[in-house]
Amino acid sequence: MSLWLIRPKPISPPLSRSRRRHRRARAKPTPRLRPPGARADSVSVSPVHARGGESAAAMDSRPREADAPAEPSGGAAPAAANGEVEITKPRNDKRGYRRVVLPNALECLVISDPDTDKAAASMNVSVGYFCDPEGLPGLAHFLEHMLFYASEKYPIEDSYSKYIAEHGGSRNAFTSREHTNFFFDVNNDCLDDALDRFAQFFINPLMSPDAILREVNAVDSENQKNLLTDILRMSQLQKHICLESHPYHKFSTGNRNTLLVNPNKEGLDILEELIKFYSSHYSANLMQLVVYGKESLDNLQTLVENKFSDVRNTGRKRFSFYGHPCSSEHLQVLVKAVPIKQGHTLRILWPITPNIQHYKEGPCKYVSHLVGHEGKGSLFYVLKKLGWAMSLRAGEGDWSSVFSFFSVVIRLTDVGHVGNEKALGLGFCVAYDSFMILILLFVAQNEINKKILPKCSFINYKMSSAQYHRLMTFPNLPLLQIFPPEDWLIASSVPSKFSPDAIQSILNDLTPDKVRIFWESKKFEGQTNLTEPWYGTSYSVEAVPPSIIQNWVNRAPMEDLHIPKPNIFIPSDLSLKNVEEKGSFPCMLRKTLFSRVWYKPDTMFFTPKAYIKMYFHCPLSRSSPESIVLTDMFTRLLMDYLNDYAYDAQVAGLYYAVKPNDTGFQITMVGYNDKMRTLLETVIGKIAAFEVKVDRFVVIKETITKAYENFKFQQPHQQASYYCSLILEEQKWTWDEKLAAISHTEASDLEKILPHLLGKTFIESYFAGNMEPGEVKGVIQHVEDILFNAPVSLCKALPSSQHLTKRIVKLERGLRYYYPALCLNHQDENSSLLHYIQIHQDDLKQNVLLQLLALVAKQPAFHQLRSVEQLGYITWLKQRNDSGVRGLQFTIQSTVKDPANLDARVEAFLKMFEGTLYQMPDIEFKSNVNALINMKLEKYKNIREESAFFWREISEGTLKFDRKEAEVAALRDLKKEELIEFFDNHVKVNAPRKKILSIQVYGRLHTNEYEKVVHDEPQPHSYQITDIFSFRRSRPLYGSFKGGIGQMKL
Repeated sequence: MSLWLIRPKPISPPLSRSRRRHRRARAKPTPRLRPPGARADSVSVSPVHARGGESAAAMDSRPREADAPAEPSGGAAPAAANGEVEITKPRNDKRGYRRVVLPNALECLVISDPDTDKAAASMNVSVGYFCDPEGLPGLAHFLEHMLFYASEKYPIEDSYSKYIAEHGGSRNAFTSREHTNFFFDVNNDCLDDALDRFAQFFINPLMSPDAILREVNAVDSENQKNLLTDILRMSQLQKHICLESHPYHKFSTGNRNTLLVNPNKEGLDILEELIKFYSSHYSANLMQLVVYGKESLDNLQTLVENKFSDVRNTGRKRFSFYGHPCSSEHLQVLVKAVPIKQGHTLRILWPITPNIQHYKEGPCKYVSHLVGHEGKGSLFYVLKKLGWAMSLRAGEGDWSSVFSFFSVVIRLTDVGHVGNEKALGLGFCVAYDSFMILILLFVAQNEINKKILPKCSFINYKMSSAQYHRLMTFPNLPLLQIFPPEDWLIASSVPSKFSPDAIQSILNDLTPDKVRIFWESKKFEGQTNLTEPWYGTSYSVEAVPPSIIQNWVNRAPMEDLHIPKPNIFIPSDLSLKNVEEKGSFPCMLRKTLFSRVWYKPDTMFFTPKAYIKMYFHCPLSRSSPESIVLTDMFTRLLMDYLNDYAYDAQVAGLYYAVKPNDTGFQITMVGYNDKMRTLLETVIGKIAAFEVKVDRFVVIKETITKAYENFKFQQPHQQASYYCSLILEEQKWTWDEKLAAISHTEASDLEKILPHLLGKTFIESYFAGNMEPGEVKGVIQHVEDILFNAPVSLCKALPSSQHLTKRIVKLERGLRYYYPALCLNHQDENSSLLHYIQIHQDDLKQNVLLQLLALVAKQPAFHQLRSVEQLGYITWLKQRNDSGVRGLQFTIQSTVKDPANLDARVEAFLKMFEGTLYQMPDIEFKSNVNALINMKLEKYKNIREESAFFWREISEGTLKFDRKEAEVAALRDLKKEELIEFFDNHVKVNAPRKKILSIQVYGRLHTNEYEKVVHDEPQPHSYQITDIFSFRRSRPLYGSFKGGIGQMKL
């Protein structure tokens, strides 16, 4: 469970890359003690049910296809019967939808999908941290945590989470300003039982004093991990600098002091306060439910009525508040703040009316589209040309039902930051005055431009098949109470009315007298005089009078700004290709000295989309830290050069990336196939004609340098993962080696190495989706002609003897290796343990045994180590796969115990779990096996997910395209005794074949323990790693699957 803090609903198709206590008198509910089956210390928080509200109303909706955003009735299905609500849906969506209102006024949307292999549900409660009582910050978030524990009907602690985990599902929740949302997914034949457990959250939950004390620690641990996260620190600072009387000002997460220590001092019982809050706010008329399953609409409606009609309706009115959180004293201000990480960020914000109040017009989408555009003539283009900006994003954020903010966020270069405030002034001027003029011009030309943005949005909406159940059960749920039922699915995805007046109303809010400027930089250390109380952020506040702002406006560089040109990437051909031979698995379509091409036609999704992955194998790219950073520099510069041209592709639903990888670099493309070849040929052309532009090299070098400098501010558990990879991977360089390399790298170095880097290259590629074999062959022939067959060719064939492989260190049986290290950020109080058990290299039978063991042990590990022992908020058990070498990995981040003690707790859990596994009933074993089978049989949700699976088989050289089918067959024959034997041999404490690697990162609270562990003699059968590279060189390696005979088969 996590607190949803600053993740507003995404806006536009990509809008921009460059997004004293006052105790109210109230009646005390009478808690019911010891309900049947409950522990003596449990309290049921539900009073006698009070039904009320509307009479039963079930409205069937026969969804229609949406053919044009401005004309929703066009192309509609036959009119629904009188009294029905017709819900607009994408053309490719074949599901059934129905709105249901229960007698208790709980509003529901049931979704029938006979083809789904997953069921899901989500409940939104219209109460968030805005409703936290004074003096109890974080209470709504804390209640969200507590509802997972137990209920009167299911009093065994953690039974809900256990059921979901054992039946192939997942569950979570979040708390936002005005909403708390709970959601789960599960295997499609388990919806009835899962819903029954889920419904008890809102009918008769149980809370025990013991569980409360433990879960307070979980919330406190969650807050501890957030304290050094810049985006959360700045979000809280923005909330802090507003009216104290406004709920936006509140601290939303909570911690041990706000939820236990301070209430105790005030004589408050936190359990009683939770009960009051639940009884007051959790009312059926404030809830919206979505249920998704394979059953018919009638059966789903019956299921909902049976499970949720007992949710009480107290007639509670929705929490309301008035006005914006900022008074005049919080506007026209410049706030300088000191972040944790290196870098300079300029945030320019204006309070505005929420876009959801004008969702059909979508005025913010137009403004965001223009301000956040990155093509020629855009705001970012100008800032980039001046050498001031690394990135820019713009759009609406921090939105609620009453207010929101429009923000322009610019990551500045050192040049953009340096000096007095000239850079800030010009940056603000461009961000304010110039885009005002552009937008007004855009609006003035509405007859030409009014359909540009809706066309991109609508094509994306119309062609989406909404195949992932969470799309319907999670993100838009809070909006069900805002939008009319017919617009529940389309919501604010597609503007259906072009309104210059609505756009003008947004522009009227974006004025100099309403601006808030937040400027973050480490350069401000020692120049601030205030401290934000919850995160400890140092800051200062200055008034910015209109005269200064006007001076900025007068100095705006206007000459390079203009309205975006027509988008050439908007697809015009959305037809589906007719491929005669449609195999279920990829086939090798073509192989030459220069490349190998795999091809998989679309046999599942039937959308005009495609996926391309191209690996450029360049051995020189990994030969040294210098070559790694130069390869990184090359790919970033390539993306930088392409940005002006290719940004429109992303607006039109065609996404691309060029990034370094383990053997060189890669190109990835996914989206509408119509203009994909045009984009790919442009990228290849840029590679062939690549030249180093010194001014852009300087900016990209600064970006990479800051990234390496900020590595030490990663969470301790991320540092532990880094050390684990550094130890296990045969050829991997440290972050500080790469930082040292980039510091003395110049543009001339890249110019010199590039011919050698690309001089010997082999391209392995994968094409999937709406493409014909002949088309794929033509594309790859063009690539070879440009790179290998030109009169002066950039690339030459890579001999097979020089192909790179990624090999993994083989640990020794019966030994426990451990690597202690101090946390790189000496201010971080958190420590972390990564306990890795290496087991085997890719093997069908052992794979399924490992997967089943991880499934069976995952929830017990979480419950014991996180919920019972409260070792830390970040606690998980998962499988680890390093290039086909597999094992189990425990990860814990904690302030309460040092890593050595955490290691001991993992061993204690395994000892306890031993009995659980041995005593597992056959029916439970079979249930877990079936859950794993169902997970493997789950259909791919989109072409990206399908391609990721097949590409991993190709890139690792295993080529087991039928892996899932083979593993399902192996699972059907699996015996419980085999799982126990596997555990006894590889995982059990002191197992004969056990191989352990314990990575221990010590935070500020545990430095004494670190000193002790590094100086103490290792325990028997333990080995302390003191030099990673000496250790790596001394160990044997697993073989690589790359280049195996399987790859030579056509």
